[in-house]
This record gives sequence, C-alpha cells and structure tokens, in this order.
Amino acid sequence: MSRRRILLLFFGVWLLYLAVGVYLAADARVYFGDSLSRVQAAQSVLFSRDPHLSAIGFIFTPLTAIVQLPMTVFTPWFPAITTSALSAAVMSSGFMAGSVVQLTGIARDRGLSPVISIAVTVCYAANPMIILYAANGMSEAPYLFFLAWAVRRGMRWADTDDVHDLVTTGMALGFAYLTRYDGAAAALGAGLLVAVTTYRRADRTDRIPRVLLDVLLVALPSAAAFLIWAFTSWLITGNLFAQFSSEYGNAAIIEQSGGSGSTTAVDALQFSIIETAILTPLFPILFATVVIFRRRQHRLYPLLAPVPLIGGVLLFQFISYARGSTFGFLRFYITVILLTAIVALLAVPARRDPPARRLGTHADLPTIPPERRRTVTALTALAIVAVLVAIPVTAVGMRSPKYAPQEFAFNSLVRPDPDAVDQRTLDAKKVLRSFSTERAIAQYLDRMNLPDGSVLTDTVYGFAVVAQSARPKQFVIPSDQDFTEILNDPAAHGVRFLLSVPNEGRGTSDALNIRFPTLYETGAGVGALIMEAPNQGTDLPDWRIYRVSPSADLIDVDTGTGDDTN
Repeated sequence: MSRRRILLLFFGVWLLYLAVGVYLAADARVYFGDSLSRVQAAQSVLFSRDPHLSAIGFIFTPLTAIVQLPMTVFTPWFPAITTSALSAAVMSSGFMAGSVVQLTGIARDRGLSPVISIAVTVCYAANPMIILYAANGMSEAPYLFFLAWAVRRGMRWADTDDVHDLVTTGMALGFAYLTRYDGAAAALGAGLLVAVTTYRRADRTDRIPRVLLDVLLVALPSAAAFLIWAFTSWLITGNLFAQFSSEYGNAAIIEQSGGSGSTTAVDALQFSIIETAILTPLFPILFATVVIFRRRQHRLYPLLAPVPLIGGVLLFQFISYARGSTFGFLRFYITVILLTAIVALLAVPARRDPPARRLGTHADLPTIPPERRRTVTALTALAIVAVLVAIPVTAVGMRSPKYAPQEFAFNSLVRPDPDAVDQRTLDAKKVLRSFSTERAIAQYLDRMNLPDGSVLTDTVYGFAVVAQSARPKQFVIPSDQDFTEILNDPAAHGVRFLLSVPNEGRGTSDALNIRFPTLYETGAGVGALIMEAPNQGTDLPDWRIYRVSPSADLIDVDTGTGDDTN
C-alpha cells in the first residue's frame, strides 16, 4: 500500500469517527466524565484565571490533555472547542483512526492477502465499542493506538532483530504509559518478551549482556516516563502517585463510591470473563487454533509480541478488579478487541519477510511455506468469523446496564423510543443527560458577565461546570496557586458565589466541604442560597449556589485562628 493510500485510509476513517464524535458532543450533548475532565485540564493550562502548565493536573496521565492544547488555543474564537468538548472528539477520533492504520500495517508487513486484511480491519474499525470510544474523547483511543504501534514493531523485531524496531516499541510503550497508568503492565510484558526472546536466541558467550541491553532499550522510555511524571507530581503536589494517594485519586474515588462493585475475587473473575466474552466471544477458540498452527510451523515468535503486551494489560485489569482497586467498566477490557484482531491476522502464514532497516545478528525471518489452500482457507475463515461475530455480540452486550453501565444508554440514541416509560429506558435517558445540569449552571453564570475570580468551586464535580463555561476565568479552582488563600476567606478576595455539592460520597473530598462542612445544608454562615439545581444525570450530585455574604467570622484552615472580615 502506497503512502498516499495509507493517508487516505487514515483521513477517511478519522472523518467518519469525527462525524460521530461531533454529533455526540455538539448535537446529542452526551459526554463522559473523564473526557470532560481532560478538556477542563487543557482549558486551565491556557485560559484559567491562573494559567500555568502544572494546571494540567496529576491525577490522570497528561498525554490526552497535552494533545488537546493546540486546539484549545483557538477557544476564544471557537468556544465549542471546550464548551462542547470538540477538542476531545478530535483527539480520540484521530488516535483511533491511527490504530486502524497500525492494524493494516501489521497485515502489510506480513504481505497478507486482501481478503483477510480488509475483513479484519473493517470488523475492528466497525466494532461498536471502537466507534464509541473513537468518538467520545476518552483515553482508550490513544491507548489502543500506542499498543497497536508497540505490538506491530515488536512483531517485526521478533523476526528481524532490528534494533530500530526495538527502540520504536519502547517509545510507543512510553507514550502508552503517559496515556494510561496501566501502560506500565504493557511495558512489563514487553520487557518479559524481550528478555525471553533474546535469551533463547543469543549466543551463550554474550547472552546476559544482550538480554540486559535489549531489555534496557525497550523499557527505558517507559521507565523515564514513570520516573519523570512521578517526580514532577511530587515536586508540585507532594504526591508521587496522585492517582493512588490523592483525595482526588482512584483509590479515594472507589472508597467514596462505596467500593468497586465486586464482592469476592471469584465473582470479580467471573464478571471480568463475561466482559471479555461480550467484546470477543470467539477469542479462546481463535487463540488456541493459532497457537496450535504456529507451533507446528515453529513460528511462535510473532505471537509472543501481542500476548505479553496486550495480555499483560488485560491481566492487570482482571487482578485489579478482583482486588477491588478499580471498577469493572466494559471499556477497561477494550484492549481485547485489538488483541483479537492481531491474532486473527496471525492466523495465516506470512507471505513475505517483514521490512527492516537493518537485520540483526539473530534475525529469524519466516520461511515462506507453500500454501496449503484448504488449511489457509479454513484459518482465514475462522479469523474473519471471530472478528465478525464480535460486532453483533458486542452491540447486544453494550445494552446491558450491569455489564456496560457507561455504554448501555447509547442504544437510546441509536434506536430512540420517545414513548417508552419502562425503568431501563428512563435510566438510559438519565445517563444521556449526565452533565446537562452542569452545562446549565455554566450558562447561568456566563450570562451574569462576572469579573474574574467571582465563583469558587472545587473540580471534584465542578470540572464539568468549568469546562462548559465560555468564561473560565470567572472560576477559582484548585489549580490556582492562591486557591487555599481564597478558600479561607472568599468574601475578602472578591468571590461572589460558591458552588456547593452534598458533603457525602465523593463530595466529602470537595475542598469547599472540607473548609465549610455545613455549606451545602445551611450555607455555613458564609453565603445565602440563591439557586438549587437537582441533577438530571446519573451518579452526579445536586447543586446549590450560594451568594457570598459580605462579612462572616471565619476560621483560617492553616492557622486555626479567627478572622473578622468586617
């Protein structure tokens, strides 16, 4: 495939995904919380009342927000970039289109026939989970892209021993870690793959040095990303791993939400198996068949690249959910769709040597066997059926509130039934209305034309208000360097309004509730209630807006001393 055709494929798929993303963001107004949070992070770097790079935050890894910064620059001329989260849709659709191109690259590297190449690629690209997460601005799209890139170059290295492929694999894994923390599991899997492969094929005289050198090459980018990001987080926030130790992090969210949803390890394991079966029901049969076939051909090395990298991520999710340290969301298992597509391409033998800039000393290029028509036809059929069957099965599974709590509502967009009044439909509509209340609050405040720093809010829940506001400078948020000072005495610093959520669940970590524990219920003596907004979304708090009183007796949170603001 020529470079021109590759670009046409990328832009064609990207535009299709982007069209879905624009519809969800600008028309249907359907958003995912993590997506909006990253939009708000990018917005804060450039357009908060205290713009600085560290405002990007350290709960999430930074890459998805950083990628959005060039688009966020144009927000003053095109506010919908942030207020409708279009920057997130552009980001995720582009990366998911890139993962499709990487998948076709694996087929091109192996010289596979157009039948299996096109069929597997189309089935992967058309999987409903892939389409949804290409469009919704979440981190799954860039994560899949970097994993696909790493696996492709890792497969090439397994055959060619080309150091360029090994280095590129390490770079892709470093970017994967900066996209999601569980990228560390993929890097660990890659290190294991490289260590075993190099040890088995290196000369006995220099086996150990070669193993150490190759593992260093593939692991160094991820290790550097890990150490630099952790050190930067500690330097600025005092937390090495804010995702796990901060009051805003994952561990705190699970505790505040009443647990991950798993009761016992066995139940969690069964749940995880069902989740993967929803996404790829025939994968066990496909994988077993490919292993048997490749073992007979003495060509297991290419299969060893995707299994440790992507399999390590899946294993990490299985273990994390069993231990109650993460949620059992269907999207956390989405990597199995990519794994299935790659294994499907490996079901048939390569028809040419993979490309290499320079063959290594221990290159093990495939011997192109004479094609046995019946065997190849049967394997091709199995591979295509495995990825094809996943589409309707996944579509049905995504309608389950139990197994797809974040996705089941989208059936109401695909097949709307305005007259339905059953509980499931009502629940779905409520999910689709998530963050609509926050959008209304943002628009309400925008219409007041308030000066900078007039509204005090935490971003535990307030990120959705700030992100959807056309006037982000009106908010005082935790990334502002004077946030604590202003929180101690809002009236003295010109704050006019406080955005308050109930002091329960995740609301217990809200800085305003920590400073004023009775704020939501009574105003805590610092404000008068001017508006209450019952939330129209799912798992989101009701809001109360308090007008700050001109004077109040406050207790400084740092010194514990009284402060008469009269």
